[in-house]
Amino acid sequence: MPELILTINVRCLEPMSVAGHTQNIVMVPFTGDASGDYFSGTVTGTGTDTQKTAKNGECTLSARYMLSGKDMSGADCKIFIENETRADGKLRPMIVTDSEALAFLETSEFYSEIEPSDGGVTVRIFIER
Repeated sequence: MPELILTINVRCLEPMSVAGHTQNIVMVPFTGDASGDYFSGTVTGTGTDTQKTAKNGECTLSARYMLSGKDMSGADCKIFIENETRADGKLRPMIVTDSEALAFLETSEFYSEIEPSDGGVTVRIFIER
């Protein structure tokens, strides 16, 4: 059964875009904060959500960002997240961390769900057990 491991409250900044000949690109910088049973912290600097839309309508998403905060043991740590649309159509995050307590996240399988919120989106990352 999936377990919610992290909720990220994303606050979007001014997007940048280019309408190309084969696809349109929108890059949305963002800030935010994260919380959950395993980690609490904030987005370090700004993250970027890149949305690619091909002329045939096919869309892919990729968000990359770093979080700084504390793991469940109270130790300071960082987490890097890359959340991409995969071949199965789901958003599949990949996580890298310097936390000993959270090392298991680097070899776990995840999926994420995104819903609109005031001024941004809420991202929920689930571990598949």
